[in-house]
Amino acid sequence: MAHFVTTVPSSKSPEEAFAYMSDIRNFAQWDKGIKKIDQVVGDGAGVGSGYDITVKGFGGKDSVFRYVTLECDSPTNVLVKGKNWMFTSVDRVTITPTATGCDVTYDAVLTANLIAWPVNIMLGRVFDKVGAVATRGLTKVLA
Repeated sequence: MAHFVTTVPSSKSPEEAFAYMSDIRNFAQWDKGIKKIDQVVGDGAGVGSGYDITVKGFGGKDSVFRYVTLECDSPTNVLVKGKNWMFTSVDRVTITPTATGCDVTYDAVLTANLIAWPVNIMLGRVFDKVGAVATRGLTKVLA
């Protein structure tokens, strides 16, 4: 299991930040590991919306996760869960108002599924590097 948490200050209002972060199609704008996002269920943000997210996989092979939005509570909380044959990712976005806008916290847990459980041992190191790049991207889009 790998766990990554980052908090990014934003000058956007909580409502603006929520609108941006709750539409999972925007993730590719700040997460450089994402190659493509296709919405396959629903139209825009909301509970039950589904996405096929293609990411750069291990060994240069692309990997597709099916993500579903489980919680979408404006303007403070989004919870999505993605899964493919090898990994499960649970990602929560929490938005907290501040005097100058808001803080956006991105909290992700990536777990290797049963067949790939030995990968959990080294997953944390790789996930930290991916998370650092994503944090830089988030900082730019939420400034």
